Amino acid sequence: MRRALATLLPLVFLAGAAVAADDAALRAGVFSPPRAAPDFSLRGSDGGELKLSRYRGKVVILGFGFTSCPNVCPTTLSTLAAARKKLGADASELQIVYVTVDPERDDAERLRTYLGNFDPTFMGGTGTAEQLAAVRESYGVLAQKTTAGSSYGFSHSSYTYLIDREGNLRALMPYGHPPDDYVHDVAILLKR
Repeated sequence: MRRALATLLPLVFLAGAAVAADDAALRAGVFSPPRAAPDFSLRGSDGGELKLSRYRGKVVILGFGFTSCPNVCPTTLSTLAAARKKLGADASELQIVYVTVDPERDDAERLRTYLGNFDPTFMGGTGTAEQLAAVRESYGVLAQKTTAGSSYGFSHSSYTYLIDREGNLRALMPYGHPPDDYVHDVAILLKR
């Protein structure tokens, strides 16, 4: 029995080290240990119910923003669209989910049209101000309404979450990373 344990313990340690090494290879900030991504129920840009659990079996990139965003949101969505194209055949195993911080303007139809300009597979989520605030809170996302004359916008968190096939938060990608960093990290998560 002791001999079996002596042989088994190094193997367990090596397996754990291999997982940690894979996580360290991610270019995004790693959640260690990974934890379950909070699920939610919103109105999807396809007209149906949007639940994160709907995409179990796929890698999900989750972001927050709004359709009237002048800079950060379109840059992020362009980056994600480019990354998805670079994934080639593996792109079918990736789902982009973008949750609005602006429920007053961003209904399901507006989100569908807006996201479709980047990639028709992107899924948007909207709901009541209370529903969206609860989702943001569960992910630690900040969104502050700003006004300029008669118009308004939002100052909001600009990172994206990488969620593995089992629905676990694996990494947090800060704003400004190029498409190749997403491709790199998604490829690692697809192998798990």
